[in-house]
Amino acid sequence: MRHGMARRKLGVTSTHRISMLRNMATSLLKHEQITTTLPKAKELRPFVERIITLGKRGGLHARRQVLAQVRDDAVVEKLFSTIATRYAARSGGYTRVLKAGNRYGDMAPMAVIELMERDVAAKGQDSGPKPEATEEQATA
Repeated sequence: MRHGMARRKLGVTSTHRISMLRNMATSLLKHEQITTTLPKAKELRPFVERIITLGKRGGLHARRQVLAQVRDDAVVEKLFSTIATRYAARSGGYTRVLKAGNRYGDMAPMAVIELMERDVAAKGQDSGPKPEATEEQATA
């Protein structure tokens, strides 16, 4: 019998799984669209939906609950200001999972998970090191 076996293990330990979901949730809220494997995307969906619902609820207690999961002040501020107002009239269904074929190296099924009515300009924003400005660009 499989009583009480609600979630996928994803081939990692429980602490790694929790950290992975927190990191992916932070990236999804920051960039509003990420690409990952299909099982990870399906596990991430209820995790992020719960966080967005807390953002819509507002208040200090909800903010502290979100900070316990997300751990990035800028992303939490974005959640409580822009994302919460965007989904104020929507009661659930904040994300969608789109299948994106198979990965070349190991044929793992890939998926794109994104926020509904997402901001296209948020993708790739503030990711990676910033390129240093050369003297020509600084004078121009």
